[in-house]
Amino acid sequence: MSDTPYIPHTFPVSVKGVVIRDNRVLLLRNERDEWELPGGKIEIEETPEECLAREIEEETGWPVQVAGILDSWMYHITQVDRRVFIVTYGCRVGSQAPVVVSSEHKEAGLFTEAEVPGLPMPESYKRSVLDWFAQSRA
Repeated sequence: MSDTPYIPHTFPVSVKGVVIRDNRVLLLRNERDEWELPGGKIEIEETPEECLAREIEEETGWPVQVAGILDSWMYHITQVDRRVFIVTYGCRVGSQAPVVVSSEHKEAGLFTEAEVPGLPMPESYKRSVLDWFAQSRA
């Protein structure tokens, strides 16, 4: 038994949404030139679902309905040696409005299911995207 008191690690929690419209998934290009899912960090007094709906509308202009959780994992951002706990949700969108990209990202893209495996994007995001495509077909 150690005399050193336990100090828990702290890390941010980020909720991300897989949004499919017209058989294409919405992805955003970040500052590391990777594609990522829209979403962000939860604020005090906010549920994960409320956070995600707010973040997606802020980042893209699209209002969404948040469905169930797809996956969760600890993500290591190697470029800055930081860890973030990620939770992904499937989302539904009824809007046909064009994507309006916020200042948080370089660009938006809409990709088919077949294009996703070849994109520069964390493998766990790809897994969530492919899972939501499969669930959306069922």
